[in-house]
Formats: sequence, C-alpha cells, structure tokens
Amino acid sequence: PQGHAQVLVRIADFNQNPQAALDAPRWRVDDGLVVNIEPGFGESVYEGLASLGHDLVRAERRTVAHGRGQIIYKLDDGYLAASDQRSDGQAVGF
Repeated sequence: PQGHAQVLVRIADFNQNPQAALDAPRWRVDDGLVVNIEPGFGESVYEGLASLGHDLVRAERRTVAHGRGQIIYKLDDGYLAASDQRSDGQAVGF
C-alpha cells in the first residue's frame, strides 16, 4: 500500500504522468522509525529524515521491495498504459 499511495500522490498532487510516477524513487517505512529509501532522492531528503530521528536504510538499487505496478487509463480516444521498471510485467488493455 505504501508504494500505491506514493504513485497516486505523484499523479494526483504533482501532475506526473503514469510512467514518471511509476519510475520515480520510493521509500518504505519498516519497523519503528526505520525508513528504507531507494536511490534517487536528493541529499536534503536523507538529512531531513535523519534530523527527525528516523533510522535510514539506503537501498543499493531499485527493486520490487519498494513495490511494483502497472497502470492503464481509459481515455476518450484509446488507452494510456505504463509499466514499472522494477519487475517484469506489462500493461495490456483489451
């Protein structure tokens, strides 16, 4: 659910297209104040979280541990599809 929420926020609040939202770096909250973060965030994000008392784990690469997904939008003139690079998969509309 954490990954889904991040993708939806990127689309709804930051007006990113579905592919950009899926491709963006993600984070996940683990036990307690542990935050596991994918590469791609600015150093200020790490510093800000650490200053709030979070224990940070920096993931070496982007993996399915931070979620994966496909998106299909039905448009008036067809479909718009996007697929997450973190895993095998494809967005297919019939």
